[in-house]
Amino acid sequence: MPQVYFSLGTNLGDRARNMAAAATGLAEFVTITAQSSAHETAPWGPNQDQPHYLNACLGGETALSAEILLQKIKRLEQQIGRGVTEKWGPHVIDIDLIFYGDQVVTVGEKQFPPHSLEERAFVLAPLAEIAPDMRHPATGKSVVEMLNAVAYAELAAQHIE
Repeated sequence: MPQVYFSLGTNLGDRARNMAAAATGLAEFVTITAQSSAHETAPWGPNQDQPHYLNACLGGETALSAEILLQKIKRLEQQIGRGVTEKWGPHVIDIDLIFYGDQVVTVGEKQFPPHSLEERAFVLAPLAEIAPDMRHPATGKSVVEMLNAVAYAELAAQHIE
């Protein structure tokens, strides 16, 4: 069975409850083997005028194909209360598949790991708690290496300003 990793994010409503509902729901079709602590982070992307997020990562195993797994994730998000949302906007819950085994997987227009994974400290920091040595199947970089590069880039940008 492929090892899978998910990123969870919420910035609307009872964030802790939303996160717990996501973990409980995922456990219905994924054998959860690891869960990070929760991290509070500022919004990422162009829409900064929204509440801070609570982020965490889960790891597990599943017999489901990536396509079926994504369908179940979308249904779970809707059950928790996610409606149609704007890109980069606030979410009751956002469940993203980060890794599906050691493969780069494309389902429709989405690719896993996501193209922007190496830029997302809010995903990489909790992921580093549970899978520090997991390697990006396309670049070969470990989660810790990607996190260190993001942290260095953010620090360098602060010194330039």
